[in-house]
Amino acid sequence: MRFPQIFSLEGETALITGGGTGIGQAIAQCMYEAGATVALVGRREEELSRAVSELGERAHYFVHDITEMDQADRLATRVEGKLGPITCLVNNAGKHLKKAALETSTDEFLAVLNTNVIGTHALIKAIAPGMVERQKGSILFTASMASLFGIPQVIAYSAAKSAHLGMVRSLSTELSPNGVRVNAIAPGWIETEMSRKALDNDQARKDKILGRTPMHKLGQPSDVGWAAVYLASPAAAFITGTILPVDGGASIGF
Repeated sequence: MRFPQIFSLEGETALITGGGTGIGQAIAQCMYEAGATVALVGRREEELSRAVSELGERAHYFVHDITEMDQADRLATRVEGKLGPITCLVNNAGKHLKKAALETSTDEFLAVLNTNVIGTHALIKAIAPGMVERQKGSILFTASMASLFGIPQVIAYSAAKSAHLGMVRSLSTELSPNGVRVNAIAPGWIETEMSRKALDNDQARKDKILGRTPMHKLGQPSDVGWAAVYLASPAAAFITGTILPVDGGASIGF
């Protein structure tokens, strides 16, 4: 296989959780442009429908709440019944909580873990067996800078995103002998609607972020999207168990 086919996702079917907005939508768009059929999964049908309409005929959506763990098998059956075998799973859906550690309740902590960790595991259990049977597949996680270093007032989110790194390492050792690669992307500070709302009225925080990012700018959602395409493509055939920061150097900056 030669360039550019080595980076192609033609013939692949990617299920992307949290695919209707932000980074998830960017991953879906880049994978679609690389030739994949994409299944966008989320709770809000209006956002999913809009995102699919902006892509094209190889884009589909399925309304599903990943915290409903007992429905994971049903989702996999729905998607594969319509689109065929899922060859790439992108675990992007997440729940954020900004709150001081000593003020975070048990219920709040569990809500973040259920979305980011337990719900993700349920979906992997529903989809990965098919990949193992076919001896081929790619599983991606959207990790975070909170996976890599300490950030105040996000203890539940940090715990959940740090758990992703352990899941990647453990899953890759279990599944890679069966042709299923498992990797993660750790986005830095990316320019999305959510980040704009957070930073536009907090210049001090924005200056701090840019000051510790060697490229001195925010990333674009497509920066994460194309990294996901690479990790899911034949070009990354010998890559598994890795965490790829897409952060303008923030994780190594000072």
